[in-house]
Amino acid sequence: MILAFSVAPSGPARNGAESPDGSVSAAVAEAIKVVRASGLPHRTSSMFTEIEGDWDEVFDVVKRATEAVAPFGSRVSLVMKADIRPGYEGELDGKLERLERAIEHGAE
Repeated sequence: MILAFSVAPSGPARNGAESPDGSVSAAVAEAIKVVRASGLPHRTSSMFTEIEGDWDEVFDVVKRATEAVAPFGSRVSLVMKADIRPGYEGELDGKLERLERAIEHGAE
């Protein structure tokens, strides 16, 4: 499966580390450290992190990433979207490669 997720704190920080400009980058950095340490294929953009693996692996990482963000607010917002396709691996890049081929083919 590929799971795209976004996690961010809201409300008063429980760890006293509030950003004066409202930035959540320090909290998101903690979540991304969890993702990177997992060893699973992943990609982070300005809005989401995509991670690829089996159901249990992926959801374990998302849970731990969410827990890493929790000290930065009294609440945590978590948004997820999943592509569950049993028997396929390497789709984090594979889907994009097929898209690029389709774009090139359509331009002929």
